[in-house]
Amino acid sequence: MAPTGLWLIGARGSVATTAVTGLLALRSGVVPPVGCVSAQQEFRDVPLPEWDEIRVGGHDIVDTPLEKRAELLTDSGVIPHRVFEAVRPTLSEVEREIRPGYHPATHSGTQADAARTLTDDITAFARRHGLARVVVVNVSSTEPVFPDLPEHDDLGALEAAMAVPGRTVLPPSSVAAYAAVRAGCPFVDFTPSTGLRLPALRELARRGGIPYAGSDGKTGETLVRSTLAPLFTTRALTVRSWAGTNLLGGGDGLTLADSEHAGSKLASKGRGLSTLLGQEVTAPLHIDNVPDLGEQKIAWDHVSFEGFLGARMSMQFTWTGYDSSLAAPLVLDLTRFAAAAQAAGEAGPLAPLAFFFKDPMGSTEHRLAEQFATLSSWAGTL
Repeated sequence: MAPTGLWLIGARGSVATTAVTGLLALRSGVVPPVGCVSAQQEFRDVPLPEWDEIRVGGHDIVDTPLEKRAELLTDSGVIPHRVFEAVRPTLSEVEREIRPGYHPATHSGTQADAARTLTDDITAFARRHGLARVVVVNVSSTEPVFPDLPEHDDLGALEAAMAVPGRTVLPPSSVAAYAAVRAGCPFVDFTPSTGLRLPALRELARRGGIPYAGSDGKTGETLVRSTLAPLFTTRALTVRSWAGTNLLGGGDGLTLADSEHAGSKLASKGRGLSTLLGQEVTAPLHIDNVPDLGEQKIAWDHVSFEGFLGARMSMQFTWTGYDSSLAAPLVLDLTRFAAAAQAAGEAGPLAPLAFFFKDPMGSTEHRLAEQFATLSSWAGTL
């Protein structure tokens, strides 16, 4: 496949930095592709871009250099020291391709101006590297839930509103999605933010024949739930309640400690559970910020269920991991699959990529095994 671009929204964040470090390490043969779904035998004949065919750039609103961010992640245990030292010289090459992102608090022009600048950054990146296509992946911090405005339903009204000085009609994730589609790029939302979910933006993607996928990467507690829930349904056991607690440190913990930011995350996690169980169930879920955990996250779940003759039973499980380590290889997988999908002429929501998301666009399937079977079958047609 021709060289492919990966353009990261939130390019200096923990997930992006881990993905970039991992890509450089894979490219140089320092590590095997552990955790990379697309590297499994099932996909060996699929025309996916190779590791050394992927060039990286991105947008971010913070200016901490990528090398410094990688160093901090190394100190926290996410990136092994030997890997960091091996790729350290090449991190600067990616750093040179990161441009200032959009934030309404610091942008002085219209949102149309901001989107135009973002689009120009992406297209210039593609020209510099002679790229056949660029996949834009949003890995920025989760946004507060954005209000539903009338302009979001009509593309013409939306674009007119974006050109009004002082008017904030789109959240930053949707400005990024708009810019990506205008640049002709597949858009992948690894966050639960609004992104491309607005009707007007989906219409823009439809007109441009652009594929897209999302939302909210499935990396921890929800991944386990999507595997365990079918255990109860296939054995005709009634789940009475499923409570969950998430303990997070680092930037995610700080962001999601704010209830406005946590709202979309909690909603995306909850929707999948009721679908998996085939019924509404009492499922309290909350997220706590525990700074001492650093980049680590812990999820604790308690499942109460009923068996034969009304016997009351329960299951508990604890999941501990580094979110960036779990998410980063999926970012690379999604880049490869989205690039192959566009090369094959696919457009609209990439439902077979539901395997990677908590709240998948274009699909109501949440069972992990069924999602993987769909992904494998679809990939074989590319």
